[in-house]
Amino acid sequence: MTATPFDSAEPGKVDAACEPPREPDLFAEPPAGTDGDRLRRGAGATGSDQGLSLTERISAGLHRLSYRTALHRIRLRGHFPLKLLAVPADPLPGDAAVGARIAAGRLPHAGYNAPSTLRFADPAAPAAWRDWAHSFGWLRDLAVAVGRERGAVIAQPIVACWLADHAEFDAAAWAPDLIARRLIFWTTYAPYILSSPDLVYRSTVLNTLARMARHLDRVVEKLPDGMQRVTAAAGLTVAALLIPGVDARLIRAEALLDRALAAIVADDGGVADRAPASQVALLELLLHVRAAHAARGRRASEGVAAVLDRLVPALASVALGDGGIGAWHGPGVAPARLAAAFAASGLVARPSRAAGTGGYQRAAGATTLLVVDAAPPPQARAATAAHAGTLAFELSSGTQRVVVTCGAPGVLPLPAELATGLRTTAAHSTLILADSNSTRIRPDGALGRGVEEVVVGRHESEDGIWLDLVHDGYARRFGVRHRRRLFLSANGSDLRGEDNLEAVAGTRLRRRGARASFDVRFHLGAGVAATPTADGQGALLKLASGSVWQVRARGGPLAIDDSVWVGPDGTPVPTKQLVVSATTSATGAASVTWSFTRMGK
Repeated sequence: MTATPFDSAEPGKVDAACEPPREPDLFAEPPAGTDGDRLRRGAGATGSDQGLSLTERISAGLHRLSYRTALHRIRLRGHFPLKLLAVPADPLPGDAAVGARIAAGRLPHAGYNAPSTLRFADPAAPAAWRDWAHSFGWLRDLAVAVGRERGAVIAQPIVACWLADHAEFDAAAWAPDLIARRLIFWTTYAPYILSSPDLVYRSTVLNTLARMARHLDRVVEKLPDGMQRVTAAAGLTVAALLIPGVDARLIRAEALLDRALAAIVADDGGVADRAPASQVALLELLLHVRAAHAARGRRASEGVAAVLDRLVPALASVALGDGGIGAWHGPGVAPARLAAAFAASGLVARPSRAAGTGGYQRAAGATTLLVVDAAPPPQARAATAAHAGTLAFELSSGTQRVVVTCGAPGVLPLPAELATGLRTTAAHSTLILADSNSTRIRPDGALGRGVEEVVVGRHESEDGIWLDLVHDGYARRFGVRHRRRLFLSANGSDLRGEDNLEAVAGTRLRRRGARASFDVRFHLGAGVAATPTADGQGALLKLASGSVWQVRARGGPLAIDDSVWVGPDGTPVPTKQLVVSATTSATGAASVTWSFTRMGK
């Protein structure tokens, strides 16, 4: 039998199997060499990326004040539509359980179970509930739970309630992205909100639709590049397709949408904030745009079609074995939501053929999947809640998540301390030096200095996939780089890793002479039971499926500690984590090797 790179020098010696294979070495020279792909963060790493400037914030505030004036109300006047030009079909399914609760007289969301007669501006309601209620996305849930006739009886009084308080500009209810979503859902579920015999009510709804579209037309170009601008342009496009009097703006709306998409969607389908949850939201939004075109017997623009073609394989590339996506720079994505979006797209959800998609590296061996965050975090202008988890990975075996990140706030609200903690390096399955984030999280929540560059090397052979990854997040403060080498065997039964801290040539250590402690953390998926080995160098992991993985580590003792996993809905679930702790040498150098090996077949 031919020896493999994982065979121990002495049979039965598991520790030797911790060593990752040494061939091929993609970084024979120090990480600053020319091998591999260099991914740079750009301005955000130099400290000049401070998010929106003071001038931009002041300008946005002045615009909001102008929207309250009589002059702006006059600008919103125009043709009174008598009916819609078409009613599109909703491409996505609703939640029948939520719809049933709405039919019973409640509006439940984000842990807040409000009566349907409640005013939308209730100060006791969480912000997530108010946004959800103002968007009228809940019409989708109501429609799947009850028929059109009963649904109209329930929905129309709620719409009338909203019109009584928010028919004129309101900073919260008239946020551009909320207007866009309201336009989408009011037109999609027009039979539920426009079947009233009350002509005054019907006229008010149609006129409000037109006025909201005219408002979007005036504000969309004042918005910074990002999802809010894309959403506003998408809403304006839907309005121009479906509302008489707004249809003259269709060419402009489509051009605005194409430009907004080009500003945040890369050629590989990645988005500016690097959050797969944003990619899914964008996919769902564009499916509504495509549905509005179809309702008018048209095809969506080439720009929209091209982005849809890129988003699906990009998302498939970061999906784990259970069909969901981990919490990368935002909340995770539930398997059912992702599957529904893929089905509605009509596209084949195959992982991208590109080695890295959106800054994530994917390795597959049989039923084992590995996803690694292999790029710098996004710039502050692109994301306000990004994570400091560079080089972290998630691992699934079959449909079970074995190693995860700790998650991110979802639908349900979380304590502020926990929400912030989920963004730290310690909440990710990677190395953390001196209990310091690899990229600083500023007091305002945006990411500051830290990882400026990630160097990525990848090699594939019949034996498996090698990844050689380096980030410089600790170079300024500690004079070292974090280098992570990973190998996943072709049969998926062996994952080997090595985490090194390597001195950066030409830098001056700020803490010279002081040894720094560091940890390599592996947060375990929900339902994974961990049992330590007697020698303190390993653990046995038992999955809910019954399969067992053996973990071994060298370079420091391995401990089992408490952890938490926050799923897409925001519910914290107690879990465990494996922690390998060690201390650097006086030069800052250190090395820890580890392995995950599936036992049996």
